[in-house]
Amino acid sequence: MSAATTPPARQEDRTGLLIGVLVVAAFVMFLNETVFSVALPTLTRDLRLTTATVQWVISGYLVAMAIVLPVTGYLLDRFSVRRIFIGSLTVFSVGALIGALAPGFGLLLTARIVQAGGTATMVPLLMTSVMRYVPAHRRGATMGATSIVVAVAPALGPALGGAVIDNLGWRWIFWITLPLALAALAVGIVVVRAPSPLRVVSLDLPSLVLSVIGFGGILYGLSALGERRTAMPLGVWGPMTAGAGALLLFVVRQRSLQRADRALLDLRPLALRRFSVALVLAALMFLTLIVAGSVLLPLYLQTVLGRTSFTAGMALLPGGLMLGVLGRPAGALYDRVGVRSVVVPGAITIATALALFTTFGNGTGLAAVIGVHVLFMTGVAFLMTPLITEALSALPEHLHSHGSAILNTLQQVAAGFGTAAAVTIATLASAGAAPDSTGLRVAFICTAGVGLVLAGLAPLARTHRTEKTET
Repeated sequence: MSAATTPPARQEDRTGLLIGVLVVAAFVMFLNETVFSVALPTLTRDLRLTTATVQWVISGYLVAMAIVLPVTGYLLDRFSVRRIFIGSLTVFSVGALIGALAPGFGLLLTARIVQAGGTATMVPLLMTSVMRYVPAHRRGATMGATSIVVAVAPALGPALGGAVIDNLGWRWIFWITLPLALAALAVGIVVVRAPSPLRVVSLDLPSLVLSVIGFGGILYGLSALGERRTAMPLGVWGPMTAGAGALLLFVVRQRSLQRADRALLDLRPLALRRFSVALVLAALMFLTLIVAGSVLLPLYLQTVLGRTSFTAGMALLPGGLMLGVLGRPAGALYDRVGVRSVVVPGAITIATALALFTTFGNGTGLAAVIGVHVLFMTGVAFLMTPLITEALSALPEHLHSHGSAILNTLQQVAAGFGTAAAVTIATLASAGAAPDSTGLRVAFICTAGVGLVLAGLAPLARTHRTEKTET
């Protein structure tokens, strides 16, 4: 029976099964993204390396994601959902095997980079599949359901990493991940079958080179800035300058190639107001999410309150679970009332929580930290799903893959910038070589300023109930 003659109820079941398998696969991959965030002290001790070197298991992953993401628009146009799914999980599984067998830091870093290559293609595949196969009136709720991938999995990562590292060793992170990835791959080989509107497009190699130099150079420089904590090292500004120049040339080339639908990353979504507004708001939201939730709070819990890495990971878990729980209701609310009525209260909630973070000190109780973090993640829940859905809903179908690639690339750039800026500010404002209570408070104040900007710009999001923009 063809897709055209498949009964609606049966087609809906197939779509739900497809999205469900993609969500499970992405969950496994995103769990791996943050699992090493509490592993740096152990790796430094076991591998007898400096923290500045070991931190590249996180930064290298981030740089690799940023390099691969711009290519995903081309991949989604050129290959079917099934082929991309199989390729993505296969690459990820190979990376897990390399990490499990890694004798030292070199292969460990290689494993993380390979895994990032697999993860980078899965997230745009999931978003594009929701936009392609789910009816318009249910996209917000469905996208909200998928928010468990970007919420619960990263939230579980630090807690799982702390437990595994303390009891089994860091290589067991890969041994636990590998069978999960292989199981998802086996199920996906049977289940993932969906019609894919493909286009015969060629890979523009100059664009690929410029993308690697541009996004890789900027992210490498930002990561090195956070590592070195100095104002003008050549190792920071050299790669960033080269990256910025390459990125400018990349944009010029994409604008030329997109006239013939040959761009590696089609930038036409940026010309649409709905997409651009949602993109800017999402960038600010992701920046505060990474800085407050993934950098400053773990540092505060461990260096100021003296908590263990496992306790710090567990303290962040309730907020991550709240984000996952509220994802679907927030998406359903967006479907009913539109973007502005959801985003504005969410942005105000984020700004309020960030302001409360600035009051944290040496005597703050763990319960208060958890409570404010839950409040913060509640606000994030009311922005994340609606903004992603709003941005992609503004695009015609043939630009969904490129719009998704732009959104996800921006997330990695925001993460790199936020990590570097937060660590540098906190360190420079501290009395010693490591961030202390005063330095972290200054960094929290700067982050709260970003939250105020987010709340101020949120009303720019306008509700479009039936409009579908064409290009």
